[in-house]
Amino acid sequence: MSVFEHPSYDNHEKILFATDKVTGLQAIIGVHSTVSGPACGGCRMWSYPSSAEALEDVLRLSQGMSYKNIMADLPIGGGKSVIMKPEGEFNRQELFEAFGRAVESLGGQYITAEDVGVSPDDMMAVRQSTKHVVGLPEGKAASGDPSPITAEGVFRGMKVCIERGLGKSDLSGVRVAIQGAAGHVGAYLSGHLAEAGAELIITDINEPGLKELEAKYGAKIVGLDEIYDQDVDVFAPCALGAIVNPDTIDRIKAKIIAGAANNQLATREMGAEILKRGKIYAPDYVLNAGGIINVMGEIQGDFDPAWVQGKLVGLENTLGEILDQSENEGRPSNIIADEIARNRIEDKRSSKTMEPA
Repeated sequence: MSVFEHPSYDNHEKILFATDKVTGLQAIIGVHSTVSGPACGGCRMWSYPSSAEALEDVLRLSQGMSYKNIMADLPIGGGKSVIMKPEGEFNRQELFEAFGRAVESLGGQYITAEDVGVSPDDMMAVRQSTKHVVGLPEGKAASGDPSPITAEGVFRGMKVCIERGLGKSDLSGVRVAIQGAAGHVGAYLSGHLAEAGAELIITDINEPGLKELEAKYGAKIVGLDEIYDQDVDVFAPCALGAIVNPDTIDRIKAKIIAGAANNQLATREMGAEILKRGKIYAPDYVLNAGGIINVMGEIQGDFDPAWVQGKLVGLENTLGEILDQSENEGRPSNIIADEIARNRIEDKRSSKTMEPA
């Protein structure tokens, strides 16, 4: 099966396969859309079982970035990249410099940043080879690690869901199960929730990180597979995608599914299954857009925290409108969000086509 026949291929503008024998780099960059501006989205490094899984991930993630960026009303398109983590020892600095050369080859059509498995320091290595990188820890307009803002956006959106699903205006006593709690975003989200009075049930592959959260917030640690079965109000996926699937959906007891992970639904049809069970789903690319908003402040060249905060309020409003429409029309929230995003992209494309030469 070629890329063009791949079920997750969505008329992507470009797919770049990049390798470097010296450093062991094996990367894929997906440029889904540049209708609104250069494609922007993070770089993920993961131990993928095969290149097929890596391709599937980058295709879905880059499409999601197009939807995320247009829903946040940002003047950038959607793209994403993945690096297949080399086995054994490797020189991290040189690997990311090689990745930077791949980004540079696209001539500014793709701007990268950090994602799962990647740090701001890695982006500094990328910066050695290309200027098309953001999320840097230093520089005139540096925005640094976007994880805290991503977590704040998820926390704000979760409160919107709780108001609608539980009828509560505060989080005191609300039970939240966080998958990936010790990750960059998950840890910050845990702090927001604990400070607001929520009770936390957590899991992660990072056991020392879990112990730290347990000591700091009184969180209850459960096994990786046990997280689905917890008697909670909110299930917050903050690790990898496709975790709401036919095998897990009936195990999730929470009224609300709202988290930071990308592509939480294994298929679009899972949205209808969530709705059928009387649960609320916060479309992931609306809920977790805080990070790219933070990065956008850096792209603009003059980082303004007040502008970022204003955009986060806009995300709350957008999520509320999607959930209200879902309830009024009896249709899945993910389908409604996809429709809005596609329509906005097509409107942009039409307006560009009509511009005089």
